Amino acid sequence: MLPDFSEYNWVIPDFVWDLSEQIDLDKLAKALPEREELAKLLPDFDKIGENFSFLKNLLSSGVSFGSEVKGASGLHPLLETSGDSPLRAPGSSASASQDVSDKQYKKDIPQQGLLGELILIQQQIQRHEEEVRRAAAANSARPPTTEPQRKRKTTDKEKIDQLQEELLHTQLKFQRMLERLEKENKELRKVVLQKDDKGIHQRKVKKSLIDLYSEVLDILSDYDANYNTQDHLPRVVVVGDQSAGKTSVLEMIAQARIFPRGSGEMMTRSPVKVTLSEGPHHVAIFKDSGREFDLTKEEDLAALRHEIELRMRKSVKEGQTVSSETISLSVKGPGIQRMVLVDLPGVISTMTAGMALDTKETIFSISKAYMQNPNAIILCIQDGSVDAERSIVTDLVSQMDPQGKRTIFVLTKVDLAEKNLASPSRIQQIVEGKLFPMKALGYFAVVTGKGSSAESIESIKDYEEDFFQNSRLLRDGMLKAHQVTTKNLSLAVSDCFWKMVRESVEQQADVFKASRFNLETEWKNNYPRLRELDRNELYEKAKNEILDEVISLSQVTPQHWEAMLQKRLWERVSTHVIENIYLPAAQTMDSGTFNTTVDIKLKQWTDKQLPNKALEVAWETLQEEFARFIAEYKGKDQDDIFDKLKEAVKDESIKRHKWNERAMDSLRVIQHNALEDRSITDKPQWDAAIQFMEETLQSRLKDTESMIRDMVGPDWKQRWMYWKNRTPEQHIRNETKNELERLLKLHDDHTAYLANDEVTTVRKNLEGRSVEVDPVLIKDTWHQLYRRHFLQKALSHCNLCRRGFYYYQRHFVDSELECNDVVLFWRIQRMLVITANTLRQQLTNTEVRRLEKNVKEVLDDFGEDMEKKTHLITGRRVQLAEDLKKVREIQEKLEAFIEALHKEK
Repeated sequence: MLPDFSEYNWVIPDFVWDLSEQIDLDKLAKALPEREELAKLLPDFDKIGENFSFLKNLLSSGVSFGSEVKGASGLHPLLETSGDSPLRAPGSSASASQDVSDKQYKKDIPQQGLLGELILIQQQIQRHEEEVRRAAAANSARPPTTEPQRKRKTTDKEKIDQLQEELLHTQLKFQRMLERLEKENKELRKVVLQKDDKGIHQRKVKKSLIDLYSEVLDILSDYDANYNTQDHLPRVVVVGDQSAGKTSVLEMIAQARIFPRGSGEMMTRSPVKVTLSEGPHHVAIFKDSGREFDLTKEEDLAALRHEIELRMRKSVKEGQTVSSETISLSVKGPGIQRMVLVDLPGVISTMTAGMALDTKETIFSISKAYMQNPNAIILCIQDGSVDAERSIVTDLVSQMDPQGKRTIFVLTKVDLAEKNLASPSRIQQIVEGKLFPMKALGYFAVVTGKGSSAESIESIKDYEEDFFQNSRLLRDGMLKAHQVTTKNLSLAVSDCFWKMVRESVEQQADVFKASRFNLETEWKNNYPRLRELDRNELYEKAKNEILDEVISLSQVTPQHWEAMLQKRLWERVSTHVIENIYLPAAQTMDSGTFNTTVDIKLKQWTDKQLPNKALEVAWETLQEEFARFIAEYKGKDQDDIFDKLKEAVKDESIKRHKWNERAMDSLRVIQHNALEDRSITDKPQWDAAIQFMEETLQSRLKDTESMIRDMVGPDWKQRWMYWKNRTPEQHIRNETKNELERLLKLHDDHTAYLANDEVTTVRKNLEGRSVEVDPVLIKDTWHQLYRRHFLQKALSHCNLCRRGFYYYQRHFVDSELECNDVVLFWRIQRMLVITANTLRQQLTNTEVRRLEKNVKEVLDDFGEDMEKKTHLITGRRVQLAEDLKKVREIQEKLEAFIEALHKEK
């Protein structure tokens, strides 16, 4: 009967079996070499049969050599178990059924081709080894009794040594033949994958099984698990002491020097997840990048190593040495074993200068976090060139996996270990699990080069093969053939990985299914009328609302802009106009002096302050309108969850916005020209100026009277009706006010300032009424009283000027009425109108669009900053939607992976 070929997936990868359903095998068969040519590559099976016949005859003569033949077969299962090998013939019926099974198998060889012949050789080697062991055990019970028998035993032993050496060479030749066929198989697969629809019908590209699985792990690495949901999906966790050779082993499995290297310093600063899969080209690509690195080109390899180093350093926060942030990388190439590995920072025993104080504990914490996953395969790397007692990682691994059911032990730098160790049997103790207190599923010994970073993967492979071929460790049977080389290691690790995946993935899918049900139930109970929008979807919705609100700024009418700008600008400059321009000029003796004073002060004001004030007002007006639209926007989908985001966007946009600097120079010229114009063309403009002046003076008079009331306290009516009293200071102020009012009645045209003798007179008069008063208080009170007196007179004069337009047109010739103050207010009013119009044009034509552009930039920047979005869009509703999305995505991808996994079976 034929053996179960599913046990030989390591010889013919799964991808080839999958292709058989889509590929025209007849066309491929024509491209393959003839069977006769392949047969030339095989060893001389007749000679092997003669050697085993000779060996059998020796056994029948009573020679004991069972202890001499060790490790004869290099094709044992890669990870031995307590049971029999699936290809090992049963001992009880071996002699009876060998011929029948051989004939039946040879009959099927033409159907299976070279693969069947290779399997037959393996069966023959294993069967004869079993016979040797049984015969040796039987003969060991009969010691030689005569001298001829002893001599014959010595001669036979020499022949046995020669036979053992020939058997080892045959085995190595067989291994090389397998590797050569595997290389040819990789080239064939590459050709198959690159065929277009001329040779093979084109089919839709599907994601590979390992890529589907890797996507699930990527999502889980970003998922903040709730409801006690944990990531227990299998992956291969590579752990070891610093500089033990972890990265080198991983590079040999990936068949490329992809990691940055350093001489004795820590290079792996964060976990690196590497997804290995098959593909036509040897390339690497990051999860979050579209760039492919061609691993056959040295410049791309250097760029990849540099990018990995940059990402590691970027992931490490300030003040730290290592990071728990995972870097995700995919490596594809012909013949690469499919699996997911995570390279962890090397375990250290002592911290060096420059390291953070918690570096050692952080590395232990990261390692334990990955190893405590009950389905993780632990690839424990031990440096063979150093004393085993210095190892730290073995104790850590034994704590995480005491029974060794998911640990594979790898001894690196065996070439140095063989050279340095006085007792090579110590290496045998290590790989047999007798030296360390930890247990393992399998033990391997590898060589990863001579220590030079310039070595290529091919040169390292050749060096490793040559070393083990000539090593006494393998020749003396201290190591078994299936325990050496990174090739056998990668096959074993891949086999364990997929076995663990098949055993655990469905259970993990059920866990996420239950978690999804819990989350959906919570959403239905708390938010029955709302759609499940995650943070990104909510952000896009808020982004559209904000942009709509910004666009609304362009819908503001010109009249509204100008009215707001004119009002706010006058509120900002009115104090300066009254106190620094109008009042000083109005106190002059004649109209010529008045106009000269006004012109000088207006020129100074326009050159230094007015344009700046105008732009400040325009910018503040734009901000307030923008804030008003954001605050008052009420759509049917208005959601208060966006309030924090909108406020942040508004503040950041305003912070980034800067008014066009060239606008100030042009505005200064416009304002200067407007203030120089004194020609009032018609009566409505005159009346408007009088009204503007009257409103301004009334407002100032009202403020002045309010200030006087605060100075003198409540009058008799308030004191009588509301039981209020004056303070002593208010009493003094009131007496001073009464005295100064009498002075104003006597001198209606008094100047703005009191003379010193007048101050003395007022103080003495108050002292006569037993009121002690300070001269400063007298002058302060006088300022407010005179201000009120002046404003009252100005209002009376304003009323008289209502009929003064006729005299104005005649330049007040032959008229006692002079209305230069009305002309001043007209000039100010006209400047306000022209300035508001100019600023409105700048707003609508330039600044609103620039603000809209700033808002878009801010929204784009916020959209790329996940930390910012998480801070601005918060709440249980958002987190619940996020968890639901993640759990659904994980469950769906797990189900797709499980379906593909079942199809592959």
